[in-house]
Order: sequence, then structure tokens, then C-alpha cells
Amino acid sequence: MHPLHDYIANQIGDRIKDRRVVVMYDRREELRSFFAEVADGWKVSDGPVAVSFGRRKANLYVFDGSFLKARFAVEDLTSGDQPEDVVIYIPGLDRDPKGSLLMELEKAGTFYQQPALKQFARLVLRKRFTDVAIDEMLKSDALTYTDLAGMAQEDRGGGQGASLLKSVFGTTDTVAIVTDWLGGASFDADIQAKAAFGELRDAALGRMGLALPADATLGRARQIALRYVLVNEFRSDLGPNADLRGQVATAIKNVPEAKTSDHHKAVREVAKRLRERHSAAYVEAADKIEVELGLSAETVNGMWLGSIDTFRFEEAAVVTACFDLIASEKFEEANALMGARESSFWVSRELSRKSVWAVCKLMVDLGLVSAAVDGTIAKANGNPTTWVDRYVSEKDGWYALDQAQRRLEAFLSSLDEEIDEKAKAKIRDLYENTVRRMSEGFLKALQKADWTVPGVLQQTRIWSDAVASRPVPVAYVMVDAMRFEMGHELIGRLTRASEVQMRPALAALPSITPVGMAALLPGAAATFSVVSNKDKLGASIDGTFLPDLSARQKFLKSRIPDLVDLTLDEVISMSTKALQKKIGNSKVIIIRSTEIDAAGENATTTTYARRVMDNVVEDLARCLGRLAAIGIGEAVVTADHGHLFFAADRDPSMRLDTPGGDSIDLHRRCWVGRGGSTPPGTVRVPGAKLGYVTDLDFAFPASTSVFKSGGDLAYHHGGTSLQEMVIPVIAVKLKVDGSAKAEKDAVVLTHDFDAVTNRIFTVHIELGAASKDLFAGARKVRPIVVSDDRPVARAAIATGADLAEGVLTLPPAVKANVGFMLTDDTVKHVRIQVLDAETDAVLYLSKKDIPVRLGV
Repeated sequence: MHPLHDYIANQIGDRIKDRRVVVMYDRREELRSFFAEVADGWKVSDGPVAVSFGRRKANLYVFDGSFLKARFAVEDLTSGDQPEDVVIYIPGLDRDPKGSLLMELEKAGTFYQQPALKQFARLVLRKRFTDVAIDEMLKSDALTYTDLAGMAQEDRGGGQGASLLKSVFGTTDTVAIVTDWLGGASFDADIQAKAAFGELRDAALGRMGLALPADATLGRARQIALRYVLVNEFRSDLGPNADLRGQVATAIKNVPEAKTSDHHKAVREVAKRLRERHSAAYVEAADKIEVELGLSAETVNGMWLGSIDTFRFEEAAVVTACFDLIASEKFEEANALMGARESSFWVSRELSRKSVWAVCKLMVDLGLVSAAVDGTIAKANGNPTTWVDRYVSEKDGWYALDQAQRRLEAFLSSLDEEIDEKAKAKIRDLYENTVRRMSEGFLKALQKADWTVPGVLQQTRIWSDAVASRPVPVAYVMVDAMRFEMGHELIGRLTRASEVQMRPALAALPSITPVGMAALLPGAAATFSVVSNKDKLGASIDGTFLPDLSARQKFLKSRIPDLVDLTLDEVISMSTKALQKKIGNSKVIIIRSTEIDAAGENATTTTYARRVMDNVVEDLARCLGRLAAIGIGEAVVTADHGHLFFAADRDPSMRLDTPGGDSIDLHRRCWVGRGGSTPPGTVRVPGAKLGYVTDLDFAFPASTSVFKSGGDLAYHHGGTSLQEMVIPVIAVKLKVDGSAKAEKDAVVLTHDFDAVTNRIFTVHIELGAASKDLFAGARKVRPIVVSDDRPVARAAIATGADLAEGVLTLPPAVKANVGFMLTDDTVKHVRIQVLDAETDAVLYLSKKDIPVRLGV
């Protein structure tokens, strides 16, 4: 036959192979000649005839005016469990989607509504002609199947009409030809040798509407075309309110404008392919044209820009506009503007710019959550249980506000780039105001309910209700100052858990370590109180005074003689064998973490404190993974109290006078003692109101204020806010199937540095041969950086693959760039690991230490 016949026959053959029955409606009767060729003289309206569609045999029936006859004609062939291959051709009619008598056949098989004959022909002609030439060939509406078949017939006369450009570029795709020509001069010699510049000019004119000068050199023509492509893409993406003036407007106006929608479409596709396939040449050209046109963030408002990233300046202009919107509390608008561009070409090329966009996104997230929470606070009633429920709710829980704030401030603490000060000030102010309203409302609800919160687990019952009832051996992990929102994040990191349950508990007041840690001990449910002994504050259980860690450890040992008491650092630093030996046959393993509270209260800067805190959740997940590896299948993770952690210390106007009197203990968020006054802005409650057998009184700031107690810090706890009092209780059943085995060649990791010299550094990760064989799709991995087996940096941003909660979803044949943020800048060396996100199996480990030389 001929190429057009073969192509259509193979297309139908593929449909037959997939669905067995094919019904073709051809209202314009464009394929009558094709089916006559297929029938090869057989009369196919009397009954089905065996024919060939490419390599596929089938029974062909041509409709002759009666659907009932057509149905009966093929019934014997299609009624069985395994129908034979059948094609029914119906010329001159459209399909009736509701009343067709062939509906059953169409649904069991498939149907064509109207074959696209010209499209078939275009695909065949592309093997020999450019798109521009094909457009010219197909412009007549009077072309028949026979005409198109003749065009598609191989030229046996020596190549007349064939494309010179195809012989140079190996393709007839005009967009691909123009793209590769603009991407560099490597084809110029062949274009000149084969005198193909005229055809190239015709291609540029026909496809994009660009008239290239006939006397221009190829180099000059390329510069003209690049300017035309980039300016027209940029111009087409400007918003309706764009107001370009002065030099910029004149310079852009001097570039001819693409006129038709097809020309605009081709221009955008060429620009897109240039960025994808010739990125270095694109960057050089775009930067040069940007300067020549006078384009900058100062001359073009980022709000005017659309979603395409033609020029480098656009990224900076848009992010500036986003920060301006944040400063004006227009978070939805900022989210929409940013959402269209956060994966832009320019952002992806520079990780430092990706960091700025990440901060912008975190600010928007915090702003949106803050607005949502702020809108519901006013609707909260005076029941403190309702306040707790709204704070911890899985859907729209207020805890998300604190999580968004922590993530933002942790990111800012590791960032060296300058961030818009107005936007930072606004977002921090919004967070503080929302937390203030939450704190004031919850305290009023507590007072109204006489300091009781029915239906919420009390901290003193965690041992009896959540720990003692679990099978042994059980790990009891006590985390100093872990907020409820951090518990939520921990759940997302537990790769070795087969079952996880999380519920809130209410910390004992005052929410300070000596009280909260004692409230977690055995016996606290029956006889817990807060008392003083020789002017020292402590808790009391069964008459035993517990003022500090040493007393609590002694008390625990007396209640559980065979327990093992470890720190979080010990668990994640020990070898598996040493940890197994240390735990032995103990039924209860106490694991203590003090990193959050220690960093918050003792760090010289909030920046360092945030970096330390950001590692704790990862450390806890690793700790539970290690326990699972040595056969500990049960764990309960909880906290003594939460905390407030603002960007800066309280303003002097928010520092309150202390009650005075006989002061036993004083913190920024609580006073304990006897007598004295109740200064404005504070509340005072006798210990008996809190359920304690004591003569002590307790005073708390009524808002997010602090007492004048010395020091200068933004981190506080001890008070009555939801952030300080609501703690997570996480019961975990761990998979105790042994240590996950390392996999060789699962991932390939490379980097371009010999030493870490900046807090943000980049590595390249892709799936290795082993993963490509075993996993057909993407694989979830967790890249981490450790020093002496402790995480000291976190994967914060990535390009080329999705990164969420430290997990990188890595597709095959993709090299992802992962940016780590160093969270401990005191370390001298690091190693990079990549773990399987599901099993913690080691997929990659640096063979040697990488030095850390910050400031070099």
C-alpha cells in the first residue's frame, strides 16, 4: 500500500488488540477509500469479511443504512466470552451517545467518533517534511484521502520536496529544529554547506511569525531570533495590569510581536525547550537580553508577572512582591502569586534563591494558619475542654499554628540571605497576637471551670493509663519541653511503627520541669502534690519529696528495681550490641531527653537553640528505630511540659512585677510562694484549687507576658497557655524485625565540595542500579547528615524531586539537588547518609569524614 494506509491500519490494529471490537463513525466519509483498500474488492456490506489491519487480522463490516442489520451481522462473532476481532465502519453518520443500537458493542470494545484524517496525514508527512511545509500542503479543505495518500507516498524521483533541514537536524519537527539552532552554533556549518538557511527562515516565519533578514549571518540571525522568542514569551505572560513605561517599554516595543495564537504557542514551546535542553545557552542569552532591555525588579513590578520565568530578574521581582503582600496581610494573593512560580527555572538553578522562596512559603503558611485560628478563637466558648479539643483536633487543629511558626523560625535561623524585614516583623506580630488571644481565652476558661478540664487526660495519670497497661518490655521516653505539635511531627518520622496512637494530656501546673517530670512517675495518679521543703520547690508522691532528677531517679528505682535509665544521646550513640547489653532483660526502659529545654533556657542565642531543637524530633525517631532493632516493641513518648518560643524576648511593657511575699520559686512564666500581692496582668491561684495538698500559692501571667525575673530570652514555660500545658502522649507499637539491612548501589550521591564551608550545602542524589532494578517507580529516601552518629544537618530544600518532612521522593532517571542546613555549627566533620524512608535501611554512607570549615 502506502505510508498513510499503513499508519491508519496500524492505529486501528492497536485498538483491535486492546479492545477486540472497534466501531468507527465517519460522518464526513473521509475513510471510505481507506476501507475500500482494506476490503480489496470484497463486498463487506453483505457480511463480515476477514481482512488485515497492519499485522492484525479482523472481520470488517461496512454499515449500509441499517443498525439492526449491522448488529445481527456481527452477533455470532461478538456474543461469546471471547469475542472475535471485529471492525464496523459507519460512514456518513455521527454516533448517538444515548440510543445507539450498537451501544453494547461500543462499551465492550471502543469507538471512533470522527477519525482525524489530516492529523493522521500530518504524522506520516512529518517523516519527510517540516511542520511549515506540511501546513502549506494541508491548508486546503478539499483534500481527499487519495490526495493525502499521494502526498505521503515515498518520493521516488530523487528527493524533490524533501527537507534540507531534516538532513541537518535529523528531524522534521520545526520547533525542535529552531530550538536546537538557537541552542548553539554546532549546526551552522551544515546549514551553510547545504544552503538550508532559506528553509530555516521559512520555518521561523511560518511557525513563529519571525521574519529573519535574508542577508544576516547565522550568528546574527540567532541573536535576533533569541530576542524575538524571549521577549514575546515575556510579553505574553504579563498580567492585564502591567504598566511598562520609559526605556523598558520602548525597548520591548521595538521587538516585533507574534501575531497569531499558533505563533505564540510555538514561541512559548521553543523557549520552554531551550530552558530544558540548552540551559547554559539560555541563561547566557536571557541575561544579555535582560540587561539590553533594562529589565529589573526596579523597573517591572512583580505583581505584573505571570507564571513563566523568562528572565532572571522576574524571580526576584515576584518574591519581593510576595513579601510585600505578606507585610500587607494578603496571604491568599501571595500564595497564588508564589504558587505559579516557586518551581521556576531560575529558582531551581540557585539553591540560595530556593531558600528565600522556601521562607516566603513558610511565612504564607503561617499567615494563613494564623488567620484561620484567629477567626475561630472568637467562637470558642468558656469550656476549657473545648479549647483543648480545638487545639489538638486532627482537622484544623490550632497546634498547626505553632508547628508553622517553629518551622519558619528554624529555617530563618540557618539562613544567611537577607529576608524582607517588614514581612518578618508582620508575620511574627501576627503569630504573637494570635497566641496571646489563645492564652488569654484559655486561662479565662480555666478560671471559669475552677481549674479543672474534664475529659482530658491528666499528666499524673500517664503512667497508670498509658505505660503500665502496655506489654513489656516497654520504653518510656520523657522529653523535656516537647510541644504537642512536635509530637505530631514525630509521628510522621516513625518508620518502624506498626501502630501509633496519640492523644493529648494536660501538664500539671506550674509547667516547669521538676513538677512535670515528677507527674510522669508511678504513683502520681494517687498522691501527687507540689510542695516546698526547706524553701526548695518540688513535687511529692506518697510523701516522698522530689525536687530534682537525682530524687526522681532514686524514686523510680525503688518502684521498678530492674529498670534501665538512659539518655536520648546514649541510645542513639551506642552500638546496637552495646545497647542490647545495657538493656538486657529489663522490663521498663526509661529514656530521658533534655535537649529542647536545655537549648531554650541555656543557649546564648535563639538561633542556636532553634537549630538544636530542630534535631530532637529526628533523634527521637532514630532512638525508637534503634529500640525496635534490639527487640523493644512497645514505647510511650510524652513530655513534662510544652513551651512558648517567640522570635524575641518580651517587650519591656510585657514584663510584670512579681507578687513578692515569701517567694519559693520564680520563673518567667510562674511564681510560687506565700503571701505578697497579685500584680496587674497576673492571676493567682491557691495550690488547693489545683488539687494539691499544700499551703503554696501560684501566680501566672494572664497573657503571654513574663515576670521580671532576670535574663533575656524568648523561650518560656511554666504558665497556663495551651502551648505550655497541652502535651502529647504517643503510644507506639514497633516492628521488631531486626535491623534493616544496608543495600549496595541503591542510590548514587555526589557533591562538588571537599569541605563544608557554608551552613547551606548541596548534594546530588539519584537512584542507583539496585533501586532501578527493584523499584519501577519513585523511591522514598531520607537524606541525613551526621557527626559521630548524631544528626547535625537536615534536608531543607530540594530541586528535581519532592521533599516533605525530610523524605525525598526520588523518581528513576532523575538527579535531585538536595540542600542541607547545618543545625550544629560546632562540629568539625560530618558524614552523609541516605536511608530508606520506610525501613531505615542504609542506602548510602560517606566513606570518610567531610571536614567542616565554616567561614572559609
